Amino acid sequence: MTRTNVGIAQMALSKDPTEILFAPNLGSCLGIAVYDPKRKVGGLIHCLLPMSKSDPEKAKANPFMYVDTGVAKLLETLMGSGSIKKDLEIYVAGGAEINDNAQVFQIGKKNITILRKILWKNDMLIKAQNVGENYSRTISLHIGNGEVWL
Repeated sequence: MTRTNVGIAQMALSKDPTEILFAPNLGSCLGIAVYDPKRKVGGLIHCLLPMSKSDPEKAKANPFMYVDTGVAKLLETLMGSGSIKKDLEIYVAGGAEINDNAQVFQIGKKNITILRKILWKNDMLIKAQNVGENYSRTISLHIGNGEVWL
């Protein structure tokens, strides 16, 4: 098995059935795994912030830093490789409120909200999620069988 670490503001895409993509230490960040069971291809992004409009230049240089541009790029890449939107399974982890006890910034909550809006606008649903609370998570996607682990 090959394990590929998807760090903050990164995306990985694979068709290799022996590969496992994983995004570790998801605090307020979101790990978004998208899998196409018919074509046995999947991708994973590790998004830091909700909206690219906070820094358009940074978003242009690295769209995966932001939920809005990162999700769009991941879906575009999968569909560009032959996937069909209705076949895609979406899994999400993270979005916690770490070190924000006063709930001033609520980055995790904003990340989740933006993701849900994007998916809703594209008539897509989350198959499974583990988000919110106040603890970090790691999400893994096994390309060979589509299993997602938390």
